[in-house]
Amino acid sequence: MKKITLAVALFLVGCSLKDPIDRLRPYKIDIHQGNEVTQAMLDQLKPGMTPAQVRYILGTPLIVDPFHVDRWDYVLRIEQAGKVVDQRRVTVIFREGRLQGIQTDGLSAAAQGDTP
Repeated sequence: MKKITLAVALFLVGCSLKDPIDRLRPYKIDIHQGNEVTQAMLDQLKPGMTPAQVRYILGTPLIVDPFHVDRWDYVLRIEQAGKVVDQRRVTVIFREGRLQGIQTDGLSAAAQGDTP
């Protein structure tokens, strides 16, 4: 009798939980994808630098468009638990083989410092 009472009690407790299947979700890993470009790195860039000098400072760009060879894009995307928490883009423009300009799509507070 005690076994049946215990089984019924456990069954009722299990049924009283609100949607227990909803809690069973797969683990989502943190994804850090792209190039980390800090403000300190951008401060080292000067107009007139060669592409090799820019590559030495910033690293290899994530996107080199074959239709726009004078443009390099450094993109960073950070996801935590499946949600985008940070997304940045730095575009480097060259003219005649020399650095002409830099466009940033809002560096976050973490990128303002020297943290790699």
